[in-house]
Formats: sequence, structure tokens, C-alpha cells
Amino acid sequence: MTSGTGRTGDRLHFAVAVISLWLLISSPWVTMLRRVPGSAGWLDWSHVALGFLILLLGGVYAWTLARDGRWQLLFPLRSSQIGAVRSDFAGLLRGRIPASESGGLFGLVEGMLLAALILTGATGAAWYFAQGTDAALQWREHHQIAARGLIGLLAVHVVTVSLHLVEFVRD
Repeated sequence: MTSGTGRTGDRLHFAVAVISLWLLISSPWVTMLRRVPGSAGWLDWSHVALGFLILLLGGVYAWTLARDGRWQLLFPLRSSQIGAVRSDFAGLLRGRIPASESGGLFGLVEGMLLAALILTGATGAAWYFAQGTDAALQWREHHQIAARGLIGLLAVHVVTVSLHLVEFVRD
């Protein structure tokens, strides 16, 4: 979805992808529960710092993708746009690969992925600011649920991009 966003959008996409990958790979070793432990190491602190950074970059990237009315490609809310999503899904079931830049199913996947990224960052920030309270454990749980959704949508995104690469090579 980065075409049309220029070099800034491409750079933001790359930064968001690399930082997100690091956060996902490193997350099993983060030792925070109710608060950042006094013995927190570089992995814990890098997760916190990069989590705040990804929340900022994710917001800027979302604005870059959604400006000038392009948000409708990511979040098809009108009935005609929902029809395009249904049509793309039906075509996918028949072996046709939907267009990547016209909104539809793949645009919706990208919009949901972007929303999950921001939600994951926001719940992580809420967890951090609630540390030491009973609410911290609830925010931790919300953060983990959002992160699992992000992982699932990221997998779907990788598949959709791969389908387009296969289609591009065929042509």
C-alpha cells in the first residue's frame, strides 16, 4: 500500500516493519509483569523504548497512508467498498488475486494490520504507565491479545504480498 505515499511512506514502512519484527522476536524474553523490574536488562528497556517509538512511527505512517482520502482504501466503510471486499474474497476463493492498490480485501487487511499495530503500541504504553497498579496486569493482558492479533494479521499481510510477488513474476 506504500505506492502513492512516496519515499517517506516507504521509509516509514521499512522502519515499522524492522522495529515490529524486533519487538515480536524479543517479546518472549521480556520480564515485565506488574512493573518494570529493578533488575531489568537491555532487552526489557529496548522493548519499552522501541514500543513507544513504534507507537509514534505507526501513527505517522497511518497518517501518511490515510491522508487525501486514501483512508477509504484501508477502511472500506461504505456499502460500495464493502461490496469490493466481498467481490475480492469471492474471487480469491476462485483463484483470482485481488488488486493491491484498489482497496478491497487486501486494503482492508492492511488497514486492520495498521490498526492492530497502533492498538498494540497503545496497550503497551497503557501497561507501562499503569505499572505498579492492579490495572497493569489487565493492560498486560490487553497488550498480549493485541500482539497476537497483530501477529495473525502480519502473517496474512505477508501472504498477500507474496501472492502479488508471484503474480508479478508470472507476468
